[in-house]
Amino acid sequence: MADDLPLLVGLVLVAVAGTATVLVRDPVRQSFLLSLLGLALATLFLLLQAPDVALSQLAVGCALTPLMVLLSVRKVRRKARSERREEHE
Repeated sequence: MADDLPLLVGLVLVAVAGTATVLVRDPVRQSFLLSLLGLALATLFLLLQAPDVALSQLAVGCALTPLMVLLSVRKVRRKARSERREEHE
């Protein structure tokens, strides 16, 4: 039972981070929580003795995906701002 405790904690962290990511409405906060979810998943993969998958998850889940979300949000907001300026002119 004591050997399963880290795995149980990792599963709970993944469940909490995933649920929080879905429930938050602000895309910037979602990308931050998505990064935390990626870190929790990487930790879980490490606990499951899959270090290669954990490293891939660190690169993609903690860095690339949240960065792409942030860049997309920035572009959409910038475009919406410029469209509002055109309407007022």
